Amino acid sequence: MAEPSRYRMSSQRLEELKNELVYLQTVREKEVAEHLREARSFGDLSENSEYDEAKTEQGKLYSQIAETQDLIENAEIVEESNSADKVGIGSLVTVRDVETGEKEKYRIVGSQEANPMDGRISDDSPFGRSLFGHTSGETVHYEAPSGELKFEILEIEREK
Repeated sequence: MAEPSRYRMSSQRLEELKNELVYLQTVREKEVAEHLREARSFGDLSENSEYDEAKTEQGKLYSQIAETQDLIENAEIVEESNSADKVGIGSLVTVRDVETGEKEKYRIVGSQEANPMDGRISDDSPFGRSLFGHTSGETVHYEAPSGELKFEILEIEREK
């Protein structure tokens, strides 16, 4: 049997998932059950679109519950590094694109917390891996779909 995937996340993200699971299994499940009960009361189930919708909604809910449980059961808590010398989980890294001179800031996070549009990149992403363990002043290279990119690490900050 295949080894289950491990999902890297902070203890804060794990707590959020646990709270979400409680909500899904209590409040949300009752809402869906009530919707299903109401749809059944409309009569003939073979021609009842409300019933079909309610069953679909129930299936989606159970799928979401199973996915959330899987994330919780296979969570791997990553501890944030306290070092401001090297890039690690929790680092806020300011980099400069060597070619364009453009500066950007990224927070390095576990894979379950990544949101590139919000400047949060996973330590598992190609760019996150290329930064990991490096220090201010170093230039890192990483292979993007458009070719090799080079970034200079300008600053590494820690959350206070």
